Order: sequence, then C-alpha cells, then structure tokens
Amino acid sequence: MAAMNTEEKIGEGLVKMGAMTKEQVEDVLKRQRDGNDGLFGIMAMELGYVGEEVLLDYVEEKGL
Repeated sequence: MAAMNTEEKIGEGLVKMGAMTKEQVEDVLKRQRDGNDGLFGIMAMELGYVGEEVLLDYVEEKGL
C-alpha cells in the first residue's frame, strides 16, 4: 500500500483529538532529537501524556 503525501503525524493527530498538548508533543520530539530512539506513541505513554486506550483508538481510526 502506497503512503499518502498528506499523512498526519501521530503527534498532530493526538493534539487534534485533544489527547495531548502541543507542549507535550514538543517534549517527546525534543527527546527523540536528543537521542531517544523510542517510538513517539510509546514515549508519550511512558511519560504519562497519553493512555494506551487513546493510542489504540488513534491507530484504529487511522487504519494503521
């Protein structure tokens, strides 16, 4: 299946859903830039920014 050019990044989607703030997304992205190679969703969950159920709902909604 080909990737769409307009794919939404998970952080953007979680902000749109109201599940995370822009500041929380920026914190996760900063940690990734600083060398943490964890997946965005897992890191956000480990930091307590988002729950597992919210991530599962997002993934299901996007068909990922």
